[in-house]
Amino acid sequence: MTDVGRHEFTPFKGRRKVTVVGAGNVGATCALELARRDYAEVVLVDIIENFPQGKALDINQMGAVLGFEPRVVGTNGYDETAGSDVIVVTAGKPRAPGMSRDDLVTTNEKIVGAVVEAAVRQSPEAILVIVSNPLDAMCHVAKNVSGWPKNRVFGMAGILDTSRFSTFISWATGSSVKDVTATVLGGHGDQMVPVVSATTVGGIPLRKLVGDDEIAAMVDRTAKGGGEIVNLLGTSAWYAPGAAAAQMVDSIMLDEKRVLPCTAYLEGEYGISDLYMGVPVKLGAGGVEEIVELDLSDDERQALEASAGAVREVVGVLST
Repeated sequence: MTDVGRHEFTPFKGRRKVTVVGAGNVGATCALELARRDYAEVVLVDIIENFPQGKALDINQMGAVLGFEPRVVGTNGYDETAGSDVIVVTAGKPRAPGMSRDDLVTTNEKIVGAVVEAAVRQSPEAILVIVSNPLDAMCHVAKNVSGWPKNRVFGMAGILDTSRFSTFISWATGSSVKDVTATVLGGHGDQMVPVVSATTVGGIPLRKLVGDDEIAAMVDRTAKGGGEIVNLLGTSAWYAPGAAAAQMVDSIMLDEKRVLPCTAYLEGEYGISDLYMGVPVKLGAGGVEEIVELDLSDDERQALEASAGAVREVVGVLST
């Protein structure tokens, strides 16, 4: 029998490894969702002493209830993360009421830069999934600090934004959210671009089910979805973001080749170059294996260009 200490255990052998940096609400939710998948050891890292160890212990004990193996390790360092296949970065300050994602850029640039540098030193062959805000800018930080190719450094945003849009569509049409097919492109901010032309419910175009005014209201609510939750909770969302990050890890670790909206580095796709933007990508064992270009309406393309301009302004503030 393994000698189990009071707050930790010896990691199991034989499973691949996922590291989640940041044991706050988003990181802990992501770690929980990954643990429930039961295919990898999960290492949860945070600078607060005893905090990730406590979260890990709680998640491990939940395994006895839900039927997954207790393979989550909490740590304040990076030695335990060595050899990770995927590193999810959620570290950073959350939004507060009245604060935009862009307001976080200076503070979180330092945090994200430091944790990426420490994590990639231990796992030089890993894939980086960035969740920290402002997302688009933090992807640039992670790519610059790691020096890794673009296919191995990308961000979680589009899945979350699409989940919000899909939820509002489900409510407006009285349909199952499982039958909604939607995609949100662009920067992870107020100028994100829900692609209405490609949105369907059970294969029926959204515009055949809902009027333009109602669609416009859903698009606006989606773009401001994070701020709505911040105003209600006093902090950022965590259940949906954590689950969205876990879905990305699934597609990478299990080589599912899912086509998902993610923040990827563009080099001419959609007429945009040298910028991280939300676009549909094929996610597999190699990370971003393909960028999928949708046929956009003129209005949607113009909105995407405007979103790119807004992202460039934030990226321009970075020191790295």
